[in-house]
Amino acid sequence: MDKKATGIVAYISIIGWLIAFFAGDREGAKFHLNQALILAVGEIIVGILSAIPIVNIVAGIISLFLVVCWFIGLIGACKGEEKEIPLIGGIKILK
Repeated sequence: MDKKATGIVAYISIIGWLIAFFAGDREGAKFHLNQALILAVGEIIVGILSAIPIVNIVAGIISLFLVVCWFIGLIGACKGEEKEIPLIGGIKILK
């Protein structure tokens, strides 16, 4: 896969991220692989927090924020841009 396709597939799901990581242009799409991984980890954390009744409403708001960030990242990958997602885009997991 080329850089653009790898970036798009990375945002589809955690399975898409794994396919993009192992079968795609890892160096070219490292930015979008990192952004998609941040979103996936964020959703896992929100899923765990939503089990706590008092934190459930806050977890829902954070989940909505992550969905908006997902759309921003996916649109950026479709356009071939490297635009960081708001607030959490500066986190670097992949080096």
